Amino acid sequence: MKAKQPYATWVEVNLNTLYNNIKIIQQQTDTPIMAVVKANGYGHGFLPITRTAQRAGVSWFGVARPRMAAKMRQEGIKGNILILGYIAPERIQEMICLDVSLTVWTEDHLKWVLEAAHSCGMTARVHLLVDSGMGRLGCLPEEARDLAVKIAELKELKFEGLFSHLARADEAEPEPTRLQENTFQKVLSELESEGLLPDIIHLANSAGSLSHPNTRYHLIRPGIILYGLAPSPDVELPDGIEPVLSWKSVLASIKVLPPNHGVSYGHAYITQKEELIGVIPVGYADGYRRVPGNQVLINGVKAPIVGRVCMDQFMIKLEGVPHPQVGDEVVLIGKQGEQQITANDLAKTWQTINYEVTCSIGARVPRIYPQSK
Repeated sequence: MKAKQPYATWVEVNLNTLYNNIKIIQQQTDTPIMAVVKANGYGHGFLPITRTAQRAGVSWFGVARPRMAAKMRQEGIKGNILILGYIAPERIQEMICLDVSLTVWTEDHLKWVLEAAHSCGMTARVHLLVDSGMGRLGCLPEEARDLAVKIAELKELKFEGLFSHLARADEAEPEPTRLQENTFQKVLSELESEGLLPDIIHLANSAGSLSHPNTRYHLIRPGIILYGLAPSPDVELPDGIEPVLSWKSVLASIKVLPPNHGVSYGHAYITQKEELIGVIPVGYADGYRRVPGNQVLINGVKAPIVGRVCMDQFMIKLEGVPHPQVGDEVVLIGKQGEQQITANDLAKTWQTINYEVTCSIGARVPRIYPQSK
């Protein structure tokens, strides 16, 4: 099968599949969605992902960096955007002027936001982040009330939301998540008793959305499941959710190497006999890990990578591949014929998680959207 793209390597993102995944999640959870599109939409390309999510009825988007929020506004994204973490004080005014919601968790944050709101002449929308057990960003539960009081007292700030993040919702054991939920609920009850509770409460990430219904509240924040990947082996995806991304390349070279011939840097692989070796123009600069055990699909069969992955290319052993020719399509992630290599498969080989696999695909790899809804 000849490659159909004019690139050395590329990613194909099926937006129809994304749309369908979102609809399934909506039906499964019956809760409004904040689509988490940070890290360039988990490597899928955040603008097409965001636009497709909007068409599917999503009105909230979670990002990690102000640069992405600014680009979304520049490209005409009108939905609600929340920066989920830290933002440098120098960028706060810009975000307020763009009507982007901000996360706060200290008095210093409130001071920065207040000063920026004065300069901008607009009301700043803020979400208070509570650390209910993640041990990362967020105020401690016992600090939440005082911060909520301060937010409510500042007319330049709109206390729009309150949220936390689950640390172990993707595990089979439910108790750690139940403890976090209880901690968060105590904060909610305290604020509610004093009339300080904002309109939007959100806690559930992808795993929480599927496995812990009590964490859904007013919004859920799915990330990895939007893209058709499970948060962990312990979280079962609903029927019909499929991976959105395929990663492909092309067979760039074929040569017969004699016995005892080294392949790639350090000659970590040496031919045992006369061998047919192919070159694929993908390397660690594209986000493909330099670890042993990788394989790809070519002409419907799996072929092992031999030798060390280089910056821009790697080599494969073509023994057993039917009729290989220069220009043949090579699949790094995705299906070809009856065979499939998933992001989970690569994650296992790379000793990491599927999140890192897709997020690490390099910016120089073009994203192609052959199907759209």
